[in-house]
Amino acid sequence: MTTGRTLIRGGLVITASDEIHADVLIEDGRIAALAASATPAAEAFTAERTIDATGKYVIPGGVDAHTHMELPFGGTFASDTFETGTRAAAWGGTTTIVDFAVQSVGHGLREGLDAWHAKAEGNCAIDYGFHMIVSDVNQETLKEMDLLVEEGVTSFKQFMAYPGVFYSDDGQILRAMQRSAENGGLIMMHAENGIAIDVLVEQALARGETDPRYHGEVRKALLEAEATHRAIRLAQVAGAPLYVVHVSAMEAVAELARARDEGLPVFGETCPQYLFLSTDNLAEPDFEGSKYVCSTPLRPKEHQAKLWQGLRTDDLQVVSTDHCPFCFVGQKELGRGDFSKIPNGLPGVENRMDLLHQAVVDGHITRRRWIEIACANPARMFGMYPKKGTITPGADADVVIYDPHAEQVVSAETHHMNVDYSAYEGRRLTGRVETVLSRGVPVITEREYTGHAGHGVYTPRSTCQYLN
Repeated sequence: MTTGRTLIRGGLVITASDEIHADVLIEDGRIAALAASATPAAEAFTAERTIDATGKYVIPGGVDAHTHMELPFGGTFASDTFETGTRAAAWGGTTTIVDFAVQSVGHGLREGLDAWHAKAEGNCAIDYGFHMIVSDVNQETLKEMDLLVEEGVTSFKQFMAYPGVFYSDDGQILRAMQRSAENGGLIMMHAENGIAIDVLVEQALARGETDPRYHGEVRKALLEAEATHRAIRLAQVAGAPLYVVHVSAMEAVAELARARDEGLPVFGETCPQYLFLSTDNLAEPDFEGSKYVCSTPLRPKEHQAKLWQGLRTDDLQVVSTDHCPFCFVGQKELGRGDFSKIPNGLPGVENRMDLLHQAVVDGHITRRRWIEIACANPARMFGMYPKKGTITPGADADVVIYDPHAEQVVSAETHHMNVDYSAYEGRRLTGRVETVLSRGVPVITEREYTGHAGHGVYTPRSTCQYLN
C-alpha cells in the first residue's frame, strides 16, 4: 500500500551531522526511512509520488526562530501578515517560524498570547510557534510564565532597550530570570542600554543630526556589549540560561565567548543583515538609508568577520532573521527629518537560507554548519528537535530540494514578502530553493506556490534542549 507516500530519490541529504547520497521515504507527513541511493534497501522503496533530486541537495526545512509578523511598532504595523509572511518563508525554504506574542504593559501574558493565536490561526502556510515578549514583570506575570512553559511557550523575551515601550529594568529582568531558572524557560534578551541610547538620541537630534545613519551612531556597539555583559551576569546570579538575540557587534560576541569559556549556559543569535550589510547601507543618500534601520543597528564592515568567526567557533549558535518589514513608502518615511521615528526592522524571512548558502559558496561556513545554524540549532534551542530541523525517521517531513548551482538576483520585483523594497536588492546569489515540503505536503513545487493558508499548524515546544 503506497497511499500518501512520497519518495525523494538521488539527492545529497545534508543534515547538521551528515552528508550522504540517500533516498528519503515520506509517509503520513513524516520521514519514514532513509537509505543510501542505489542500494537494495533504497530500490525497495515504493511511493505514489517520486521527486528526482539528482544533482540537488535534500535539506531540512529552515527554522526561523525570530520573526515579527503584524507587529505593532511606532504607530504602524509590520507589513507582513501571518499569511503573506509564512508564504514568503516557504518560498525561501523555511518551514517553521517562531514569532513573538506581545504582552502589553498593564495586561497579562495570556491576553497577549491569545491575540497572537488569533492573528495566526488558519492563516499560516507553514508551521509556527510563539515566544512571549514580557513587558510588565509582576507577580501575576511570573505565575503566568509557569503556565505558559507547561503548554509549550517555553521562551520569554525581555528588552533592555525601548524605555516606555518594552523596557525592563535590571530588577524585573532578574525576577524573570529567577523564574525561568525554576520553570525551565529560556530568557531571550534584546541587549542594548536603552536608557543611555535615549540620551544620545536626544543629543543627536538637538544637534540637527536627523538622517538615518545617526540611528547607527547613537546605538553604539559599546552599549550593546555593556548590556550583553550585564544580561550574562544577571543570568549567572539567577542561575538561568540566556539567549542573546540579534548580536551585531564584535564587542558583544567577545562577551558571549568569555561567558561560554567560563562554562555558562549562554547562547547567541545573529542575523543575515549583520553578516551581509553594514553602516554603508544606513548612509545611503535620499533617505534610502531608512530601509536599513533596525535594532540592534547595522555596524561597520569590520564587525562581519568577527560574526562569521563566532558562527564557526560556536560562540554564536543560530542565524535568525528578526524579520520585521516596513514599507519604504508610508512607513519608513514616518522618520523623515527624525531618525528616531523610523520604524525599526527590515525584511528577510525569504532570503535567509539562500544568503547562508552563499556563505558556504564563499567559504565562510561548511554545508553542515549551514544546516546547523539555520535548521538544527534553532530547533534544539527552542525545543522542537528532532521533530523539526533534521531529516531522520520520525521527524516531520519538512524537506527542501535545493539547487546549489542555480543563480538568482535578489529583488523586490520577484520576492514574495509584502514589502516594497529588498534589503539585498541586486545581490547575485548561487543556490535556490526548488521544492518545499511541509509535513510531506508540497508548498513550493518546482518554483510554483502550491501551498495554502491554514496548512501550517501551531507547534507547542519543549524546553531548551541544550540544557537537558
